[in-house]
Amino acid sequence: MAGCRFGMIRQAWDVSFPAEPKELAGLRRVIRLHLELWGLADTVQDAQLCATELVTNVMEHVGVGTPARLAISMSGSRLRLEVSDPETRALPTTGPVTKEHERGRGLMLVDGVAERWGVVLRDDSKVIWCELATGLRSSIDHVEGPQVAKTEALLGLMGLGSRTEEASGGALSVAHAEEAAIDVIADLLHWFRAHGCDPDSALDRAQMHFEAELPEAV
Repeated sequence: MAGCRFGMIRQAWDVSFPAEPKELAGLRRVIRLHLELWGLADTVQDAQLCATELVTNVMEHVGVGTPARLAISMSGSRLRLEVSDPETRALPTTGPVTKEHERGRGLMLVDGVAERWGVVLRDDSKVIWCELATGLRSSIDHVEGPQVAKTEALLGLMGLGSRTEEASGGALSVAHAEEAAIDVIADLLHWFRAHGCDPDSALDRAQMHFEAELPEAV
């Protein structure tokens, strides 16, 4: 399967900001928020690092306070980050990493973390971009894992609306059935996380539904 049967659509987004140190924490937060909604929690740290380095490069080589824009999208199976600024003459260069110049690392870390990066020059702006591996097979795929795959198959079968009424071989003991049910719940939580949903919120809502369906105590 080349993508998620349940339609993991990841809409590109962007945000404009002044390239200033105080903006970095907010950018990292919004990156985490969007990537978790995209089911890409495992890519958050690398994306935050690359975005920080790209914006820092603008501050150091163009100037603090430069109007900039961060755009994030999918490029096939890769996550693409772009940072643009209006200066077309100050081209980015990689430089040595030193303890004395922690913020002057340039694009060395980006080069080490990203699968590829580059620069696009436009008439009125410069775009520095990089692409990160996600482990997906396509832009609409979901993060793989045995629990996610099993739950994906289970939900697919449930969607067919057919249930067999025949007895299934040997009967399970209550203890075995309990363990099997717990495994299904754990797999479902992995599915929620892979699809950008909050497992804790899902558990809370499921508990509310369960309690609401219980018969009232006499």
